Amino acid sequence: MSALPARGSTGRRVSVLAFPGMSAFELGIATEAFGLPRPEFGVDWYDLAICAEGGAPVRMIGGATLAADGDLAVLAAADTVIIPGVSDVHGDVSPELGAALRRAHERGARVVSICSGAFALAGAGLLDGRRATTHWAFCESLARRFPRVRVEPEPIFVRDGPIWTSAGVTAGIDLALALVEEDLGRAAAMTVARYLVMFVRRSGGQSQFSALLQSQAAEREPIRELVAWIAEHLGDAGDVPALARRAGMSVRNFARVFRAQTGTTPAAHVARARLEAARRLLESTSLPIERVAEAAGFAGPETLRRAFARHVRLAPREYRARFGA
Repeated sequence: MSALPARGSTGRRVSVLAFPGMSAFELGIATEAFGLPRPEFGVDWYDLAICAEGGAPVRMIGGATLAADGDLAVLAAADTVIIPGVSDVHGDVSPELGAALRRAHERGARVVSICSGAFALAGAGLLDGRRATTHWAFCESLARRFPRVRVEPEPIFVRDGPIWTSAGVTAGIDLALALVEEDLGRAAAMTVARYLVMFVRRSGGQSQFSALLQSQAAEREPIRELVAWIAEHLGDAGDVPALARRAGMSVRNFARVFRAQTGTTPAAHVARARLEAARRLLESTSLPIERVAEAAGFAGPETLRRAFARHVRLAPREYRARFGA
């Protein structure tokens, strides 16, 4: 592997906040991207430190205990501050943490959140008037609790000036690679991506990962059964009155109950189910695009292409080239 251009260590100090109940996985994203020595890259890498309020050991989900490098004073030397997902999205940021995050931002540090860590940034006032994202399951809650934040539920990550926020969990890896690219260039980011065995930048948005999981959480039996039927009859599922009859409800009551149980309208669910089916076929088969469109319930290949352009931001053939087996 050819060496990357050597650069100085300025701007390479990364501080990660640890807190009780945090996910070791999200901490691992930061340590994997910024904490591992990488002498084989031929560049000065990052200096990573972990801090916690009070500097005390932190008990994570699953029972493991983490010894931090210091208290919030560690943030005073950071060029990049990373907040992993918070365990309580309804909790308030302590005055000490809020002040420390604001001071880091005011002196020019990048401030970054992974998943629900956006709630900590919002609680500190750093997202007021800014674009931001978080895990799809928490976007509505973030917008409701902090109405001055311009929440964008679709992107994998969002950058608004020096504030970066990412969607759920693994989107933190995408964000970390983007930070490496900004600091050390695309060659460095691509090298790290190869070590992590992933794309340097995923296309599409997080809604593609959440639609059917949300719908399968329906509580009422008729809706659960209907969701399963739709998945098996995508070509016949576009008629809402017919779906209402199958569920044994009036059209108006069906629309109300379906939205209450699944979080979306019947028509929107069918559209997303078709898109999900097309994605799976493109990933796992070599069927022609015309056959994929037919099997997924689309009116034709052009309808499929428009759906992919709107929701996945890739043409079907490009999606297959990137993600196909």
